[in-house]
Amino acid sequence: MTITGQLLIGASAVTGQHGQIYATDPATGERLEPAFGAGSRADVERACALAAAAFDSYRDSAPELRAGFLDAIAANIEAIGDELIQRAMAETGLPRARLEGERGRTCNQLRLFAKVVRDGGYAGVRIDPALPAREPLPRSDLRQRRIALGPVAVFGASNFPLAFSVAGGDTASALAAGCPVVVKAHSAHPGTSELVGRAVQQAVAASGLPEGVFSLIVGAGNEVGSALVADPRIQAVGFTGSRAGGVALMRLAQSRPQPIPVYGELSAINPVFLLPGALAERAEALGRAFVGSLTLGAGQFCTNPGLLLAIDGPDADAFVAAAAEALGAAGAQTMLSPAIHAAYSDGVAKLARHERVTTVARGREGDGPNRCRAGLFATDADSFLANPALHDEVFGASGLLVRCRDAAQLQSLAESLDGQLTATLHLGAADTELARALLPTLERKAGRILANGWPTGVEVSHAMVHGGPWPATTDARATSVGTAAIERFLRPVCYQDLPAELLPAALRDDNPYGLPRLVDGKREHAANR
Repeated sequence: MTITGQLLIGASAVTGQHGQIYATDPATGERLEPAFGAGSRADVERACALAAAAFDSYRDSAPELRAGFLDAIAANIEAIGDELIQRAMAETGLPRARLEGERGRTCNQLRLFAKVVRDGGYAGVRIDPALPAREPLPRSDLRQRRIALGPVAVFGASNFPLAFSVAGGDTASALAAGCPVVVKAHSAHPGTSELVGRAVQQAVAASGLPEGVFSLIVGAGNEVGSALVADPRIQAVGFTGSRAGGVALMRLAQSRPQPIPVYGELSAINPVFLLPGALAERAEALGRAFVGSLTLGAGQFCTNPGLLLAIDGPDADAFVAAAAEALGAAGAQTMLSPAIHAAYSDGVAKLARHERVTTVARGREGDGPNRCRAGLFATDADSFLANPALHDEVFGASGLLVRCRDAAQLQSLAESLDGQLTATLHLGAADTELARALLPTLERKAGRILANGWPTGVEVSHAMVHGGPWPATTDARATSVGTAAIERFLRPVCYQDLPAELLPAALRDDNPYGLPRLVDGKREHAANR
């Protein structure tokens, strides 16, 4: 498949006329061909108009048609073959194995959402039949289903060029819900984005769906993204990126005549609590395992363990010694882009020169541009509590260890934390009561709580939550990973006393789609459909 540098507006491929964008190979600093024509407000206008025109037809499409469409996208992405992996490697500096795994995750989550659509539970069908003879007042016939919100704007993420990008989790869940999607490609990997975008565009055509179900726009700066969020036809936004970028989109979305939700995943330091029993049992092993998680993918995961908390003492010292030894042997890795590398270098430099922070260890220097030299730093709890800047995320392989005097101070520190995507407890046999005391705080602070593991790695499943209180995300009620992600793009509608011939198919008595339903408060299971 040839990369052309074009925008995909519905069924068309057009060359943007608003300047040129080139991808850069972060491993070498070399510019990659071809040039991509940047989109304009007019391109956004066209894409949103097509999405609005497609909405009513697409949102009421039969579940099997929509599920087959998602399956077709996955098959088309796989059919691109090695060209997709090679281009993504060139644009991101990520290794082949990582990208092949990410491609598998992307296709698997598309197929998982196809199963969700076929199952039909997402529609939330509820029927309360009329009770005309009820005293003292009769009850009307009431029927409820959840329908798609409307066209959705999705912003491709820098750190996952496949799984959180053009056909990633936000797009897959929005399409599954029945929402057309307009994607703003991340400017760091436009070639990868075009390849995947064409796979989606082809699936739209092959499925006989309206062309406006999907569009892909490339744009420099903030103009295209701002125009997309401000367009009155867009009804929700999916975003993974910096806190500053997410806040800017939130403000724009809330300033519209009709405000809309922004489902943004912004920042987290993902605290890891090293409880005394765990350190007494396996301090050295924990130190080595921490470095493995910290340096995975140059630390460019939103669930990277950026904060460690431990009660001071010999066992904590043993953990630090093992972690420092492992980190000293860790090689430098290419980061995703020059901008991300620059931000990382600035963040670790600020930690290194902070008067209340000690540099524990740094990884090895690397040859070539944009290399991440991992770092572990340490401070005490009083200093951490007194310096809000120490709570900030450093995106990359950087961790801060906070030493506490005792369990009470450890709990106070937990209370001081901002909202997080994850919180991890490493505990031994003697730590049950301390863990029990921490859990209510961690439930208020994080979307996922782990025991004796590491937060890097997010399973795409029914029970997964990838979200959390502000500033981890912009809406603590939502998850961007797992089948519950579809709920972000749905809203309930109740139909009262509508004639049978006007009822949507999902609410008809004959239940033509075989959807699970709650009828007069009783769950109809598959065997009863």
